[in-house]
Amino acid sequence: MTQEVARWVEVLPLQRLADQAILCVRVEAVDMLLVRDGERVFACERACPHEQADLSLGRVAGGRLSCPRHLASFDLNDGHISPGWPSRPLRRYPTRIRDGRIWVDAAAIESAAR
Repeated sequence: MTQEVARWVEVLPLQRLADQAILCVRVEAVDMLLVRDGERVFACERACPHEQADLSLGRVAGGRLSCPRHLASFDLNDGHISPGWPSRPLRRYPTRIRDGRIWVDAAAIESAAR
């Protein structure tokens, strides 16, 4: 198995997340969220993998993204859902911040879509 090489795509200035914790974006024709938790920024799928609710209507606290429909939450570090909910982990995409801008790995997005 060959390891895919990261292909970083500039998404937006970090400043856009200064006043809100969750922002909807579209990268490589995929709707996703940028989520700020303290100083860290995460990119993840927008639809809840459990009930397909719009996670942009959820909230962020303590490293977790809460679903607005069923109130379970996902760990932003590994994507796992809170105990007791039957769901696959939240799909997350590698991010990095460089020169005050947020970048997402487009190769990881394409790989997840397969």
